[in-house]
Amino acid sequence: MNPQVGIGVDVHAFSSDPARPLALAGLLWPGEVGLDGHSDADVVAHAMCDALLSASGLGDLGSQFGTSDPKWAGAAGVMLLAETARRVRAARCSIGNVSVQLIGNLPKIGPRREEAIAALENAINAPVSLSATTTDGLGLTGRGEGLAAIATAIVYQPIRLMQPLGGPLRVA
Repeated sequence: MNPQVGIGVDVHAFSSDPARPLALAGLLWPGEVGLDGHSDADVVAHAMCDALLSASGLGDLGSQFGTSDPKWAGAAGVMLLAETARRVRAARCSIGNVSVQLIGNLPKIGPRREEAIAALENAINAPVSLSATTTDGLGLTGRGEGLAAIATAIVYQPIRLMQPLGGPLRVA
């Protein structure tokens, strides 16, 4: 198997609707302001999806679960993540692990880190590491306007033979 690395980024603004719940890292966060988006706007799950899709050569979140498709309206991030993992495996790839970092001031991840990791690992059936940071007051996350996440995934693809232009056959 050939290891491939993918990176995913997602950013969503906080909602102006006080009734919108915050879905983050596969969990609901009571008492926190939700994020605006076509689905539940779980930036952690979405960044993980993009990283997995990138590493497996399947495109990105928009190409797989576009906002023009009403089927995905309001979808839970962990549901998208589980479906992404299924599609990655259907492409004959295996998931090594995903590391994801949340960027924002609130909520504090530490008290629920293990619960969040369990939800994310259950969705992809592979190891996940989760961390969080702030931007020291800089940018939209520092001003408290929204949240962002960056994820890196390692996916193993079957080795395939490649024929370079004008050159000998080689293994990729």
